Amino acid sequence: MSKNFALSAQDIRPLAEGHGGCIATDMITVQAKAVGYMVRETPVQAEDSGWCFMAGDETQEYMDDASHHGIYDVNTIANYCPDIIALLDTAAPCAFERNASGQLVPAPYQPPPD
Repeated sequence: MSKNFALSAQDIRPLAEGHGGCIATDMITVQAKAVGYMVRETPVQAEDSGWCFMAGDETQEYMDDASHHGIYDVNTIANYCPDIIALLDTAAPCAFERNASGQLVPAPYQPPPD
């Protein structure tokens, strides 16, 4: 199934290069919602940043459907939501969520279920 991304390849600028790959949901890349929750696990491969970016209102059912997310270069997601850039070097494990003022702030880290 083809996705209609909110940004075209020509729209992507070098904002946060060299961070590796990440997972992001379609709510960000297709629906153009801001990153509302970001979590970083310890990377298991050199090209993996450990970051996962979500709008923050995805249901478990939505997340369980692999067609709703993809693997992207972190730079791509930084183009969708530049305010993540300042947090990208935070050591894993960590999490951030958007507060009522619209700022990404530290959030309690929840390890993924086994």
